[in-house]
Amino acid sequence: MMHTRWSQAIQRLIFFLIAASVFMATSVFNAEVPPAVAQGEEGPMAPVHPLVLSAVARSSEPVSFLVILNEQPDPDAFLAARNLSAAAREKRGEALYRYLTDFARESQAPLWSWLDEQGVAYRPFYIINAVEVYGDAALIGALRQRPEVARLAANPPVHVPEPAELPVDESPHPDLRLSVNVTTTYGVNFTKAPEVWAMGYTGLGVVVASQDTGVQWDHETLKTKYRGWHPESATALHEYNWFDAWGSAGRRNCEMDPQIPCDDNGHGTHTVGTILGSEEIRSNLIVGMAPDAQWIGCRNMQRGTGTPASYTACFEFFIAPYPQGGDPFVDGQPDVAPDLINNSWYCPPSEGCDYESLQQVVSTVHAAGQLVVVSAGNNGPSCETIRYPISAYADVFSVGAHDSAGTIAGFSSRGPVTVDGTGRLKPEIAAPGVGVRSARVGGGYSNLSGTSMAAPHVAGAVALLWSAAPALKGQLQETEQILIKSATPVPASQCMPEGSPSVPNPTYGYGHLNIKQAVDMALNPASVSGVLTDTTGTQALTVQVTITDTLTSAVYNLDTTSGVPLRLYPGDYELSILWQDQVNTQTLTLEAGAAVGQTFTLSPDATLSINVTWVDDSGSLERSIYLPLLQATP
Repeated sequence: MMHTRWSQAIQRLIFFLIAASVFMATSVFNAEVPPAVAQGEEGPMAPVHPLVLSAVARSSEPVSFLVILNEQPDPDAFLAARNLSAAAREKRGEALYRYLTDFARESQAPLWSWLDEQGVAYRPFYIINAVEVYGDAALIGALRQRPEVARLAANPPVHVPEPAELPVDESPHPDLRLSVNVTTTYGVNFTKAPEVWAMGYTGLGVVVASQDTGVQWDHETLKTKYRGWHPESATALHEYNWFDAWGSAGRRNCEMDPQIPCDDNGHGTHTVGTILGSEEIRSNLIVGMAPDAQWIGCRNMQRGTGTPASYTACFEFFIAPYPQGGDPFVDGQPDVAPDLINNSWYCPPSEGCDYESLQQVVSTVHAAGQLVVVSAGNNGPSCETIRYPISAYADVFSVGAHDSAGTIAGFSSRGPVTVDGTGRLKPEIAAPGVGVRSARVGGGYSNLSGTSMAAPHVAGAVALLWSAAPALKGQLQETEQILIKSATPVPASQCMPEGSPSVPNPTYGYGHLNIKQAVDMALNPASVSGVLTDTTGTQALTVQVTITDTLTSAVYNLDTTSGVPLRLYPGDYELSILWQDQVNTQTLTLEAGAAVGQTFTLSPDATLSINVTWVDDSGSLERSIYLPLLQATP
């Protein structure tokens, strides 16, 4: 099997990768790109990234690169064809895992056989139809002539800059709404998380994944929140809860067994603390947004440096977790996949990151119903600085950083996204990211700044939201709409075409994260239905009804055939009715608790009735009731 070949070569490959990474990190930008391999007579050859050629030319050892195949899966089309697009995340994940592994196994089989014959070390992926290969110039020339190969992409080390550690001591402070023995950080308070705890929602039942430098799993604020921890036996089960994309390489100050969680940098431990960290027994300190959520993790970086392949490996693990050293094509368990993934890293194309392949990886994760929360980047304050994978993608939720006063940080990257020509708005939202206090490797706490610190505030907020409204799990568009519609608006003029303050904007997105307002909104949705009536009973009537949110531009199709209602939230909408090539446009305002009924006469015999009712917090959102972590002070 594939993992057997990988295991046999792992020690040699790690040595090669480290050697190539160290050399490439210092020399790749000054490298002269050798001429491309001569084109064969059979036809055009697959393109190859210049950094692949320069790395091979400068290395005496095999170099890692990615072979992207022509045939690629279409997860969205697969789910749509089986009426699974809106299914529960677990059901979608199971179906996608079988589809993706079967697709990759069948289409990659000829390439595997050929690589085996050549004695080439490789690692196949299924989350994108690609293979990581270790080879030289001759192998590159041969691969470029193979009919199934679309392109050869670079897989260089990508260094993520260290977040700034503040010299000041910004200690957590008491929140007067909570019991006097509890202390929380300014970020937790700013986003109004304690008000959600007081409602009884603390993240219970939600699993958040960390793709980062790793996690110190036994840190005092994280240990009991680790899904692999079993308090009844005081033991930890790491299989299916942890994966190290680097194996035992670079595990500084860590146990050498890659199946044991490790953080050789500290960045990942800090971000997980912001998601769910709490230390109730010793100090009653809560540094995280969702203290009853659980976490699993994947180390995608070695001492702060990752590669496109290591990022891909972690995403693949989160689609269907499997044991370290196992075969992801066979041993994956999609039923234990996490609900969402925090990603406080970026992968710039300027260093060889393959924009298209990571985009497809992220889209596959999105199709599986896993929310991908991403730091916007630390390249501000200029406009159009959200330009790197993965924060620039449409299928992620990007987060900018502000300080304790709510002012955007100078380092926080701004939109709009122009690198792909879309001009899409980014970031979606802003959250605390300056002087954030959270867990430090080795024990204790430290204050760090960066959009890396802002993203986990949002990841933890989603855990709170989904613990309050479990039916929203996997419903990513609805979840994102709630987060941005409930944000506290912050008008800004920077990077706006007209130069006038507006909301949304490319600096704050839709504003400051406000999880209390988001939960309130989620627990009281509007039910919007449309009923088409034909009094003659002889016509086969068809009418197209679309509802567009005027704030977010989200578009919804109202089904007037089955009568299945839409779940929408307060705000202004444009109601568009297409009937026999005639368009009728009306304004639809949804105000919490206010019912709406309107009838449109389409013809002497046909009418369309639009009805809006409201679902309170005891209704269809399956509100879960459990004891809160903290009780509000009487």
